[in-house]
Amino acid sequence: MNRSRILQTLIITSLAVASGIAGFSKTPATREQFQLQAISPQFWDLIDRNAKMTVVATGFKFTEGPVWDSAGFLYLSDEAGDKIYRLYPNGKKEEVIALGDPDGNTFDRQHRLIDCSSVLRAVVEVTPDGKYKILADNDHGKKLNTPNDVVVGPDSALYFTNPNMDFRPGAKQEIPFQGVYRLDDKGNLRLLTKDLTQPNGLAFSPDGKRFYVDDSEQRNIRVYDMAADGSLTNGRIFGEEKGGKNDGDGVPDGMKVDKKGNLFVVGPKGIWVWDAKGNHLGTIVVPEQPANLAWGDKDYRTLYITATTSVYRLETKTQGFVPYLKH
Repeated sequence: MNRSRILQTLIITSLAVASGIAGFSKTPATREQFQLQAISPQFWDLIDRNAKMTVVATGFKFTEGPVWDSAGFLYLSDEAGDKIYRLYPNGKKEEVIALGDPDGNTFDRQHRLIDCSSVLRAVVEVTPDGKYKILADNDHGKKLNTPNDVVVGPDSALYFTNPNMDFRPGAKQEIPFQGVYRLDDKGNLRLLTKDLTQPNGLAFSPDGKRFYVDDSEQRNIRVYDMAADGSLTNGRIFGEEKGGKNDGDGVPDGMKVDKKGNLFVVGPKGIWVWDAKGNHLGTIVVPEQPANLAWGDKDYRTLYITATTSVYRLETKTQGFVPYLKH
């Protein structure tokens, strides 16, 4: 998430919802309304031409980190509100925990809710009783920067990005780079790479052989080959999401993958859809700039998109790859 850049230029789009279908009123200098912009015919294999985007809930301060619980609700972070919520498909929301600047979330293979907290400068487990337990907060005695997003790897370890974009006033950076880390179930932390200038969203290919991580400052997506021990090799540029000159258009952020290996990556104007070969297939334009997304509903064919003050829902024709589930 690159909240500071987005909030500098944010103008909230007014919303009108009728009969469960989102119709977005456009006022001067606002974002575009919901659109499906295909670049390749393959885009329509993934999303129906007549798909409609709906608003699940709005009124948040800054939404991030969605993760679907099979019990039938979504966990999400309200970063600027310093809270994690449960959000139900009918719009009902319940506070789970008050936590300083929560960001990306995932479940681990034991179905424990894992969060990246910028204020704690830690990766934490959110416990069922509404408390938290720190899993990692330092690298060889030096405080982490501001952990941003987290995903479960094919080896069941946690992989997370550690940029410096969300320091609160007065915080001091102790690690002189912005890296990507692996955290195993014994609490061992290992730096995997520090060759990105601002690592953000991250994801694995369904076969576990490729690891994707985007760089919000360079506005690109990198891909690495994944070794059995969790090490990364052969890093290269997978794709670029340059967009316009206005940072308010959005930068590469959260990402998810479907079972066919297609990537759905936050970028300028919305969600950019890529095939596994690095071809940009099209863009899902979202009325508010998104920060992250998650597969949800019983069949994991629905995208839940956290976009600034709201959470949106879009049904697709593909099925999501969800790393914390048994496949």
